[in-house]
Amino acid sequence: MNVLLVYPKFPVTFWSFKYVLSYISKKAAFPPLGLLTVAAMLPREWNIRLVDLNLRALKNKDLNWADYVIVSAMLIQQESVDEIIARCRRLGKKVIAGGPLFSGQPEAYLDRVDHLILFEAETNLPPFLADLSRGAARKVYGSQDFPDLAQTPLPRWDLIEANKYATLMIQYSRGCPFNCDFCDVTSLFGFTPRVKEPAQLLAELDAVYRLGWRESLFIVDDNFIGHKKALRILLPQIISWMEKHHHPFDLFTEVSINLAEDDELIDLMVRAGFNKVFVGLETPNEDSLKECSKFQNYRLDLKEAVKKLQRSGLQVMGGYIVGFDSDDEGIFARQFKFIQETGVVTAMVGLLNALPNTRLWHRLKSERRLDDCSSGDNTDGSLNFIPRMDREFLIAGYRKLLKSLYSQRHYYERISAFLEEYRPVRKTRFSKDHIRAFIKSIIYLGILGFGKTQWYYWKLFFKTLTKNRRAFGEAITLMIYGQHFRKLARKITRKKIRALAKEKIKQPYPNGLPSQS
Repeated sequence: MNVLLVYPKFPVTFWSFKYVLSYISKKAAFPPLGLLTVAAMLPREWNIRLVDLNLRALKNKDLNWADYVIVSAMLIQQESVDEIIARCRRLGKKVIAGGPLFSGQPEAYLDRVDHLILFEAETNLPPFLADLSRGAARKVYGSQDFPDLAQTPLPRWDLIEANKYATLMIQYSRGCPFNCDFCDVTSLFGFTPRVKEPAQLLAELDAVYRLGWRESLFIVDDNFIGHKKALRILLPQIISWMEKHHHPFDLFTEVSINLAEDDELIDLMVRAGFNKVFVGLETPNEDSLKECSKFQNYRLDLKEAVKKLQRSGLQVMGGYIVGFDSDDEGIFARQFKFIQETGVVTAMVGLLNALPNTRLWHRLKSERRLDDCSSGDNTDGSLNFIPRMDREFLIAGYRKLLKSLYSQRHYYERISAFLEEYRPVRKTRFSKDHIRAFIKSIIYLGILGFGKTQWYYWKLFFKTLTKNRRAFGEAITLMIYGQHFRKLARKITRKKIRALAKEKIKQPYPNGLPSQS
């Protein structure tokens, strides 16, 4: 059996870092970890190849070689997925599809692919393979039993060229104990976090180390601290592993803000090599936090929590949302003030979107406010529901907020505010890629001044060098990232928002929707 794994193309988004990958001579930000893991579950006698469309184009000779094409994707990759499926159908190739895109809306693909493997592969791939081997494979395998992650094999790293990616990834857990209404993690993976055994995760670190990788490593859990008891057992073993291997990786992950309440866990994570965490901070509006059931945020002083993590040696990357029903017209100014004062440099601000099968999606559907055309990218300026705030005012306010946040002045102010608090535990390692990026930053930001950056660049350059030298590498990195964020913000603020152009979505109330009693 010849099987071709195809990873669809990502559009340019906040996390793609498309506009700055050239600084470090990389083709894409992240590899297709899901497909690499699925590849390790396939029969050993199969011939397997992988094409990542974020690295190169899919050629007809790739498809002609294959007996089956396996596609895995997230919602944001839908446009690329549709193109791949259409090409396979024209060439008469059978398609096996899985991943969050297909699990969230399987009905859209029932007539377009040959087999759907929904939810988690550990549960649904083995019965499909067994049926396929005896010529009786069904169309859909959709059990949502949550598997023990001890079944998850080491990813097939041999299928990719690791040096073409900015960051490699591993996974420790699935699931989250919280119930935020806009998030689809619990609908996909449940409320009870499932974790890998420490020996299993250390084996994954060994595998990445053997590749020769010595850069950043993203632990892709949706909430790394969801199972604190297990984490307290794991982290000391990661610390020992990192010390034995001379700290080859800079680790980062996603956590909930209640990490700030646990001094022991913060210390263990920092000692284990974590230097960045992504946190869903969402909004300073307490009514909106209650509305979306983000109670872990509501009961904390968010500003102080962020600064505590920064002082501990963790850069906080933040996710923010505008467009909650409880948001009023002052939310944009409040969000801007909140982000600037906390010094969260990498601030992903999006419009609220209802992802399939979330509690938010079901509520809006029951209120007849839902349109099912979500792009999967809440930072592209589109909406897939009728907001209470005037639609045009909401989108205009969002655009203005992005423009302000990523202006030269305000972006560099955030870097300075962050560096005032940030106390890194270890010095930044400088690889060849880092040195290349540093030299390019001097040329493009400090000399040529793309975007008129010279004044801001050199001011921060010398300030960091004299006052916080240990964070100098991070300062340079953030200044480079600014190029990506500014270009993306300009793209969003200039484009025609498709939701405004859709005739079937009209705002019937000029001052927002009336109360739903």
